[in-house]
Amino acid sequence: MPTIAEQVALVPTGPGCYLWKDAEGDVLYVGKAKNLRARMRQYVQLTDERPMVPRLMAATASFDYVVVGSEHEALVLEINLIHQYRPPFNVDLKDDKSYPYIALTKGDVFPAIKYTRERHRPETRYFGPYTDARAARAMIDVVRKVMPLCIATCAEWKRVRRQIEAHPEQGDVVALAQAEHGRPCFDYHVGRGPGVCAGCVTPEEYAGHVTQVERFLAGHRGEFVAELKAEMAEAAANLDFERAGRVKRRLAVIDGLDDKQRVVLGGGQDTDVIGFWREETIAGACVFVVREGRVSRTCEFVLDKGLDVGEEELVDGFVKRYYDQTGDIPTEVCVPCALADAETVEGWLTARRGRRVTLHVPQRGAKAQVAQMATNNAHHYLARYELRTGYEDKRTNEALLQLESALALDEPPMRIECFDISTIHGKHTVASMVVFTGGHPDKSQYRRFKIRTELDEANDFVSMSEVLARRYGSERMADERFGKKPDLLILDGGKPQLTAAIEQLGALGVDIPMAGLAKSDEELFVPWDDMPVVLPSGSASLYLVKRVRDEAHRFAITFHRELRDKAMTVSILDEIPGVGEKRKRALRRAFGSMKRLREASEAEIAAVPGIPAEVAHEIWGTLRAWDEELGRGRERALGDASGDAPGDLSNEMPDNASVETSGDASDDTAADTANDVPTDTPSDAPSRHCSVFGQATG
Repeated sequence: MPTIAEQVALVPTGPGCYLWKDAEGDVLYVGKAKNLRARMRQYVQLTDERPMVPRLMAATASFDYVVVGSEHEALVLEINLIHQYRPPFNVDLKDDKSYPYIALTKGDVFPAIKYTRERHRPETRYFGPYTDARAARAMIDVVRKVMPLCIATCAEWKRVRRQIEAHPEQGDVVALAQAEHGRPCFDYHVGRGPGVCAGCVTPEEYAGHVTQVERFLAGHRGEFVAELKAEMAEAAANLDFERAGRVKRRLAVIDGLDDKQRVVLGGGQDTDVIGFWREETIAGACVFVVREGRVSRTCEFVLDKGLDVGEEELVDGFVKRYYDQTGDIPTEVCVPCALADAETVEGWLTARRGRRVTLHVPQRGAKAQVAQMATNNAHHYLARYELRTGYEDKRTNEALLQLESALALDEPPMRIECFDISTIHGKHTVASMVVFTGGHPDKSQYRRFKIRTELDEANDFVSMSEVLARRYGSERMADERFGKKPDLLILDGGKPQLTAAIEQLGALGVDIPMAGLAKSDEELFVPWDDMPVVLPSGSASLYLVKRVRDEAHRFAITFHRELRDKAMTVSILDEIPGVGEKRKRALRRAFGSMKRLREASEAEIAAVPGIPAEVAHEIWGTLRAWDEELGRGRERALGDASGDAPGDLSNEMPDNASVETSGDASDDTAADTANDVPTDTPSDAPSRHCSVFGQATG
């Protein structure tokens, strides 16, 4: 059999759709292309940078393709194939169910309104989808208050429909027949039915009602309200006050709706604004349906893909899935990122709507604000979904079981400890220890360490050995404040860091399962195998391991920055006898900055109220010595081929706090992934420490 690459070389170069299949022949992924051969070759040669492509090709055993005449035909075929096969690698809705719609049975002589989850009758117009069934039913109730219309569940409407179907030749006189033999339904008596069952309305008059309801459900209420106001004025002029009162009550219902829907876009625009919130393997999507400048309704969805696919692919897949289900298409669709096939998608939407439709990426202004609102709503909806379904707990349990299997553990790692080192050229070197219990952060068990070993430069191996010795020494292992021995130890680093940790724990006589997480390829190195363990991309276990590593990194950086900030706020004036907080405040009022104080003469310093002459002499002399030392440090820095920073000229904080302290902080969150400061910026640079009033000047 020829290889897949050899088969792809024979694929035609025209537009079409391709289907990647597994060994059983099941479709894994459906895509479209302007040039089938070139696009499929990107998959085979792994030049497509999407993270799911290597996993897709590893599972692919064969493929199929369909050649069409244009990109538009390819897009339509792609949507139909995805709907037919539901491939696991394509973006789809998480909830595999049919959504509610409001339908108008326009194939009937007297069309009725109904709530339904079907969407296949050709002569029925559907409005939706609605993601809230109660909202759909409430809208039907509002519509019938605004414009009397038959409902499909009415027994009398069904009777009239059967009679028309049995005697289609009497369609023109159906109103007369019902007036003579019909019986009015309850909805007619309460003003919600037009009286079809009693012959009170002709098919022509009823068709006008249906047209107005269609405009109302589509969100185009301006013209509808104008017609109602004209009808009310006409009825009042004809002294038909009962009819005018009915129309006035309908207008009051519409005004009540408008009170709940504020204007978000000026100019009466018809726009759909779509926002997304992505997590590791799922995402939330929220559609703000804006009609005549007002948000007429919102729709929320959960997608089965998240950070494991690119943003463009997620947006593209959702746009095709959503607008394939709805017939309510606006003139503009706002999306968070540009799509590679935007022109093709716009052409498809334009063909479905019958008028021009554009895709837009809002950058600023009112539309950008509405887009941010849609993103926030997507975030909240996804959080509610996770809470309602227990998604996070299921995901965590799955991750622990996967780690047990992948790392050959005796049991699931219910307690995981991870260490990380943070330093700049060996200065203010600290370490963090984070603990995950049951797959969740246990901040009461977090610990942070100041490295006691004197280091001239960064040395993660020495620092890590010290931390492990202090954590897993006999004294600490017996300390209940540190908790029990972990089920798994994760080190931020590859094989060298793991080897050093094995030697250190071996010297301590402690046996703990451990793994080193390499930063580049997210591989786990284990003691019992020379080859790294590769957790599947997008798997719950990989997500948990990365989360543990990132939390340790965040916690270490937080402590490191805290020490640097304290060091940078040490003032050079604190070294001068006789200068306290009161005299520093006087100098601040007099000179305003360190630069002006350094440029001042001894007499100018002595002229400051509250500064004696002898103290002014000490201040002036200390600043002169500082300037001279700073100049020599710069000369050494320029002449030093190694590129090291000038000598430390600041007063380092006394190393009297090296005992481990609890690092729990209520405002710390695992989502805070601040990056470390650049390693080419020395933490002891004099210009960053030269603060006159105890605050950093850098």
